[in-house]
Amino acid sequence: MGRMLVEAVRQADDLQLAGALDVAGSPALGSDAAAFLGQPAGVPITDDLRTGLANAQVLIDFTRPEGTLAHLAVCRELGVQAVIGTTGFSDAQKAEVAAFAEDIAIVMAPNMSVGVNVTFKLLEMAAKALSTGYDIEVIEAHHRHKVDAPSGTALKMGEVIADALGRDLKDCAVYAREGVTGERDPSTIGFATIRGGDIVGDHTVLFAGIGERIEISHKSSSRAGYAQGSLRAARFLAAKKSGLFDMFDVLGLR
Repeated sequence: MGRMLVEAVRQADDLQLAGALDVAGSPALGSDAAAFLGQPAGVPITDDLRTGLANAQVLIDFTRPEGTLAHLAVCRELGVQAVIGTTGFSDAQKAEVAAFAEDIAIVMAPNMSVGVNVTFKLLEMAAKALSTGYDIEVIEAHHRHKVDAPSGTALKMGEVIADALGRDLKDCAVYAREGVTGERDPSTIGFATIRGGDIVGDHTVLFAGIGERIEISHKSSSRAGYAQGSLRAARFLAAKKSGLFDMFDVLGLR
């Protein structure tokens, strides 16, 4: 994802790569962030956050929740805005992000893809129209290295649907079925998770009624869409001083 972001920034006429970060001990440290493109950017990869953010206006962060929170603390100190594509936050960690947003502007979304966020809007519309008589299941598939399940995108899909139906996802989500489970509770939203190979990200929501099924799907073939969406979020933050936003705000889908 880092390489996709570097490439996208380098191709953008209105954006400039100001820094590049990697974990301590990475063999990439010290090398040019755009060397893999054959067009060096003059930006060395560093594990020192303050050095990496010294000339930056926006940090784009796709890491892990603990790392993101540590990065936001330094962003607040330096007055740097943030685009967060990290997933797997607990409710308490989300509250910490919201607290940081009182001082800096943050776009936080479980998926930065423009297509995925349009899919969220379609799901909201579908859920309202199919509020009775349809069982709802969310199926997602990702590569073998993904560490959180269900994916942040799948959970967001469930939240969008639950909100549209006037439910709380915490009360109606079913994440596992095994053995004699009894009949399906029609008020629930089910989740199924697949992990394998190099699947970038597939998400399908199934609305199963009597005599028909409606499926709304998004399939990613590369991470380029996530990178382009992240850049749109960064541009959106240019006019913001503080506040917590998501991709619905960025895309005008609110």
